[in-house]
Amino acid sequence: MEFVDLKAQYKALKVQIDERIQRVLDHGQYIMGPEVAELEGRLTAFTGAKHCITVASGTEALLISLMALGLKPGDEVITTPFTFAATAEAIVLLGGKPVFVDIEPDTCNIDAQLIEAKITRRTRAIMPVSLYGQCADMDEINATAARHGLAVIEDAAQSFGANYKGRKSCNLSTVGCTSFFPSKPLGCYGDGGAIFTTDDGFAQACREIRVHGQSARYVHTRVGVGGRMDTIQCAVVLAKLERFEWELQRRRKLGERYNALLASSAVDLLSVRPDRDCVWGQYTVFVEKRAEVQSALFARGIPTVIHYPNPLHTQPAYAEYRTGEDDFPHSVSAGLRVMSLPISADLDEVDQHRVAQALIDASSR
Repeated sequence: MEFVDLKAQYKALKVQIDERIQRVLDHGQYIMGPEVAELEGRLTAFTGAKHCITVASGTEALLISLMALGLKPGDEVITTPFTFAATAEAIVLLGGKPVFVDIEPDTCNIDAQLIEAKITRRTRAIMPVSLYGQCADMDEINATAARHGLAVIEDAAQSFGANYKGRKSCNLSTVGCTSFFPSKPLGCYGDGGAIFTTDDGFAQACREIRVHGQSARYVHTRVGVGGRMDTIQCAVVLAKLERFEWELQRRRKLGERYNALLASSAVDLLSVRPDRDCVWGQYTVFVEKRAEVQSALFARGIPTVIHYPNPLHTQPAYAEYRTGEDDFPHSVSAGLRVMSLPISADLDEVDQHRVAQALIDASSR
């Protein structure tokens, strides 16, 4: 069994994907070809955002966004320690300081009620992560940011396509950033990402930064990076958009079915708030004796992954940003218990039942 079945997805979309890639091979514009602008137009229409700027990866989306905001050494960005390293990495690469806030124990998203206490005169932005495919409490976070004149960058690497109070992830705040890493809800066949905003000036800054700070060829108006998304990767995403709505519905149904199958088990489930949905970028549960459970599932041919075992403040690269021995207890607890199960739009329901039953058996020992 595949943890994420990209081969089945390709089989279903082979004609569209092959045709899109062949078109790029025929015109030969591998960098900033016409598919780039086409994809950006399709994604703005999908999210409702005014601007979409495709970039080389989800990490690059965060980095370019912070550069466009003018983050300077010593500036602080409030975020969560329970996320992939890229969230804090982008801050630190620019000389900024990630200021961590603990998570809600039942959603694993940043606890919006704890943010305001961490704001200082050096705070420049708030970067919530919409973890596992469910948006954080964006209205509360935006309201806090507005009171202090701060930008909000949604790290939506796992939540593209999710709904929050009738709006789409990536169009909920100053900036939305997503990833098209192959295993994401909408993925390419390499690295890719995108930035979304309604701010014209910010969008222009991002467009310039992604091409080494150029406003025109060989006219460098700002410091930038080589952050473009390849034309072929844009072509792949364009082909996958043909059935993306169907895939989102499948992910939601599979998540609901996992929840139903595991409802009476010893496994604790993530909460999904009633004013939003989850696209299950990862289907993640909480288990005790995780190593034993993983071994039992592996013996039955079922792969599992941990997202994420060690919160960032416990990592050597980010240890200087912790403040005490008892920092972020919910993040630490989650790191010890979370486990992700196979999920993708093409997961067969018979296989899903097999996964759920194996987990029930293993967790009840």
